[in-house]
Amino acid sequence: MDREPEELQFLGFFGIYHEAYNIIVSWRKIFSQITLAFILPLSFIYLAQIETSDLIFSKIMHNEHTLEWTRSGSPMYNHIQDRLTSEWTAFWIFKVMYLVFLLVLSLFSTSAVVYTIACAYTTKEITFSKVISVVPTVWKRLMITFLWTFLIVFLYNFFAILMLFLLGFTVGLSNPGAFDIIVDIVFIIWAIGFVYISVIWHLASVVSVLEESYGYKAFLKSKALIKGKMWIASVIFITLQISFIIVLVSFQKLVAHGRIGVVGKVTLGIFCFILLSILIHFALVIQTVVYFVCKSYHHENIDKSCLAEHLEAYNLGDYAPLIRDKDIQLEQYDV
Repeated sequence: MDREPEELQFLGFFGIYHEAYNIIVSWRKIFSQITLAFILPLSFIYLAQIETSDLIFSKIMHNEHTLEWTRSGSPMYNHIQDRLTSEWTAFWIFKVMYLVFLLVLSLFSTSAVVYTIACAYTTKEITFSKVISVVPTVWKRLMITFLWTFLIVFLYNFFAILMLFLLGFTVGLSNPGAFDIIVDIVFIIWAIGFVYISVIWHLASVVSVLEESYGYKAFLKSKALIKGKMWIASVIFITLQISFIIVLVSFQKLVAHGRIGVVGKVTLGIFCFILLSILIHFALVIQTVVYFVCKSYHHENIDKSCLAEHLEAYNLGDYAPLIRDKDIQLEQYDV
């Protein structure tokens, strides 16, 4: 980062995007290697699971439709039932494997990008081999943070569904029109809360790498950091998510379900693959920049020597504690 720490607090929506772009360009060699190792496989899994899931699911739907028109108890009926059981088993095994690989590659990508940017910030020498050696240690901290976030999201959705269920019994039975309005209001509130949790989680991922805090502590630290920058961070998150959705929906509609010929599908598939890789890479860099912006906004100046020691601890194989909180936390400075 070429900017002084105290200048980062003034970055707005476009400023954060521009800063992320400058970082990528300045360190394009190491980021290219990270992209080839982690982000390209991650993007491939994203898109491949859409095509594979549709293929398996279409066979399941075809066999279920055939089963409806087959005499119950006949050899053909039993054969189709056995085939359906095998296909449903294959479908869910594939989904579980997809989620496992997706999670691992996502955490690896986040670890590599955040660690690289932190090294760039401290002007610490960084090589791809060093990043590879650090990632297995860092991703464990990120995993704990992810599990805490998963629990929070699960409870959040559980209570939202429970509320709708209770409203359906109390209001829905007596006044369906009012219930529809309430559902819309609840959905809007839920969406706002979901964006809030997601923004905190992404920032907590950076905290888990650059500070001693991880897990629930990282979530609380992120919650405190995001104050004052919540609107900008939310707009950035929503913008990126919309971009992801556009790419994935385009792939599903035009490539997986489209009728544009093999050449057209391959061309569009490659285009979506490259675009998705760029988006994932850019999003990971942006969430790290947002972390530094939030630190600067709260008048906390990162001690580069302490941060460098914190990063070096990963290379030495130390897991926890890396550095005392007071050493790695950012000192106050006067503006």
